[in-house]
Amino acid sequence: MCYLLLNGELPNAEESAKFKDIVTHHTMVHDQMVRFFTGFRRDAHPMAVMVGVVGALSAFYHDSLDINNPQHREISAMRMLAKVPTIAAMAHKYYTGAPFHVPEK
Repeated sequence: MCYLLLNGELPNAEESAKFKDIVTHHTMVHDQMVRFFTGFRRDAHPMAVMVGVVGALSAFYHDSLDINNPQHREISAMRMLAKVPTIAAMAHKYYTGAPFHVPEK
């Protein structure tokens, strides 16, 4: 679905495999992102925490912020697709007091 929304058409098998590899490659978040979570109260709503942490991504990936550059837009989209599920899981874990786990590939 994400490929379709970004490219306007469904991928063939090769394009699908490449897309999945790129997204998987960008799943991990920078280790220092964990520190952002400690700035929130434990009882803060997980979506509010997630929004704050997602907003901080530009501080870690400032190499691709030119919206007029197609390559920058593509890499930013891939990073968002890959990192948002990880950040959402981390926000939930923080809210429940559970430890963070590194995503498996």
